Amino acid sequence: MHGGPEVSEDRVRDARKRCPGGYVDVTMLLALGMILIFGLAMIYSTSSYRAYDLYGDQMYFFKRQALYMLLAILAMYIVSRYDYRRLLRLSAVILLSSLVLQVVVLIIGTASHGSARWIYIGPIGFQPSEYAKTAIIIYTSARTAVESKNLCRPGCLIKVMILPVITIALIGVENLSTAIICFAILFVILFVGSPRVRHFVLIGIFGVVGSVLFIMFAGYRANRVKIWLDPENYADGYQTVQSLYAVGSGGLFGVGFGRSVQKMGFIPESHNDMIFSVVCEELGIVGAAFILIIFLILLRRMAVTAMNARDRFGSMLTAGVMAHVAVQLLINVSVVTNTIPPTGVPMPFVSYGGSSIIFILMEMGIVMSVSRGISYDETDI
Repeated sequence: MHGGPEVSEDRVRDARKRCPGGYVDVTMLLALGMILIFGLAMIYSTSSYRAYDLYGDQMYFFKRQALYMLLAILAMYIVSRYDYRRLLRLSAVILLSSLVLQVVVLIIGTASHGSARWIYIGPIGFQPSEYAKTAIIIYTSARTAVESKNLCRPGCLIKVMILPVITIALIGVENLSTAIICFAILFVILFVGSPRVRHFVLIGIFGVVGSVLFIMFAGYRANRVKIWLDPENYADGYQTVQSLYAVGSGGLFGVGFGRSVQKMGFIPESHNDMIFSVVCEELGIVGAAFILIIFLILLRRMAVTAMNARDRFGSMLTAGVMAHVAVQLLINVSVVTNTIPPTGVPMPFVSYGGSSIIFILMEMGIVMSVSRGISYDETDI
């Protein structure tokens, strides 16, 4: 038995090494790197058939995603070298710019899957809802940190929530699934930052009621619930049924990498929202479980960073990013397995898409900036 104070497991940073710019969480970097490489490999596997059919190049989507990923990694590195505390003063501007973009996309946005979700500047497409997730994390974390002593007051809590809720409502007009993710991020940050549990019962009820009202007053969303309950009897349930076929046919060890049948035009979004179904088909339960375990390791390292951050703002930022990754992963896997109604939520770090990979890796850059600032004493180990 040691005579010194007991150190919790969460404070043991055996994977964090000294470097001139601070501390680097090697375990977090390795987990993230493995997920990114895995995602790139699966995009090649899932998109090669469609890419050749549409563009005559099996690597069309792979090459585009590789470019997006390189840009995203560069952005992550730049953000990680930036002192996250400077975001405190910029938080209101960041969220207001996001709110303006949500209004703009409703007016001039380009439709995707029946909803106006994209703004195009020449050949470059931009999805404002992805930026909104990051903006809500930064703004809510900043306000929670500044108002930490007053959050127990309902008036202060409402003041903190009002701009994010307006932004989320604008997102929900065209994209309910992303609005739910944003609301979950808001909820988690406020829950971590406020001591009053009863406030969050009310916030949770507000969120559920709001989601139900959105579904009731939008026919196509109500139709998604019907498809979820009985996908085989609806034409729009085709993708769900094919996804379940893919998951079931993979068995324990899968049919082998690149040998999926369902990606041959049966699953329309096999390289995007439904990529996890092909993961299950090609790599089986074992392969799917392996990548989910890597995600859990990544989330675990983010939790350690949040609990040991130098200040409340850093803790809230990391908790928000952690909530974003966890909730989006949970929704994506749940849709693929038909546990919840179908949505258009990509698998974080894995699914094809430029806006999503760039903004979520920028968020990881913020987490790494927080991690670099953690005080470290070798005698604590």
